[in-house]
Amino acid sequence: MIRDGIILKGIGGFYYVEAAGEIYECKARGIFRKERIMPLAGDRVSVLLEKDDKNSIDKIYERKNSFIRPQVANVDKMIIVVSTRDPAPNPLIIDRLTAIAVHKNVEPVIVFTKKDIGDPGGLEEIYKLSGIRNYTVSCVTGEGVDDVRQELSGCISVFTGNSGVGKSSLINALDPKFELPTGEISYKLNRGRHTTRQVELYHFLDGFIADTPGFSSIDFQNCDFIRKDELAGCFPEFEQYLGECRFTSCAHVNDKGCRIVEAVKNGKISPSRHQSYVAMYNEVKDIADWEL
Repeated sequence: MIRDGIILKGIGGFYYVEAAGEIYECKARGIFRKERIMPLAGDRVSVLLEKDDKNSIDKIYERKNSFIRPQVANVDKMIIVVSTRDPAPNPLIIDRLTAIAVHKNVEPVIVFTKKDIGDPGGLEEIYKLSGIRNYTVSCVTGEGVDDVRQELSGCISVFTGNSGVGKSSLINALDPKFELPTGEISYKLNRGRHTTRQVELYHFLDGFIADTPGFSSIDFQNCDFIRKDELAGCFPEFEQYLGECRFTSCAHVNDKGCRIVEAVKNGKISPSRHQSYVAMYNEVKDIADWEL
């Protein structure tokens, strides 16, 4: 019997596919390994169901998008979870994630957590100016959680962010039935213990949400690569100025006649967002396409 479904998670070479209201344990056909295709949570697939439960994934349908970290496909929204403190917000990490989301045609949404013990310190206005929606919540008091809940209807949303920022706590606050394990902050390392070990999709409203393994800043070396000529387009507030610079070769760093640099000086673009762009640009500016 052949049925279409969606991969909820994969563990140790086994994939758990929801099809026709049931969940089936499946192995992937060898052809995927030959073609170096890894099935991901969120993949729409066709599965062959056998009487002896040796079910197999026979086909992976075309993906809308896919991510290296977190390993998930067909995402509509990326919920970037940032704590107001413990650990403190890192704008460069936030901006890397928003850029990766935009690059993959995924809508970024920022959620600042732990409002009961701190505030975002001006970051709300920075991202409001950038055109990226953001919310500040407390998983202890429940303040702001309903606003986040409304963002998740009818789509696949992936939750990501540094370890210890409260991703699992936020998901539990959205619906206590999830009962995801949470971890305390390790003050020695200034990051949380990794309580989530793999990406897993959970039903929520009429869509899915995903909890993903936490990561530290060094993990970006394995993240999705954005070429230097594509990077400016991954900052939504830059869009209206692109193509208007004096020189077509403008890198938007400190070039003469750059409309983006001018917009920063005029308060139209946040200096911290532009600083993140410059840092990311300098990391990739000397990498040629053949090196990828």
